[in-house]
Amino acid sequence: MNKSILLILVSVCLAVAGQILLKIGMTQVGAIGGSSVINWRETLFKIAVVPQVWLGLLFYVISAISWLIVLSRVDLSFAYPFAALGYVLVVLVSWVYLKESVSLLRWLGVFIICVGVFFVAKS
Repeated sequence: MNKSILLILVSVCLAVAGQILLKIGMTQVGAIGGSSVINWRETLFKIAVVPQVWLGLLFYVISAISWLIVLSRVDLSFAYPFAALGYVLVVLVSWVYLKESVSLLRWLGVFIICVGVFFVAKS
């Protein structure tokens, strides 16, 4: 079971890294609004040339492959709650690395998620 938990955590961390890279890449692209949708080819090209977007997508693919391995080994009802750690890590990395503001209420939510995952891990 410990190897499975490690693989679950690897999968979650890869997904978080993918999410952070996608955010960094899309920050370079800029906000997408109505005119971006109308000029969708130009917008798609702007997105396609940003390396962080491609790297983020690659991390997601590797995360999905590792998740498939997890699902072949453990019950979904055990593994899936660990995916909630992705929310925790995204908030933490966004706060530390992206310098995003995180409210006290959001931190409380993160704490509650951690408690829930702890109980699932102990079951």
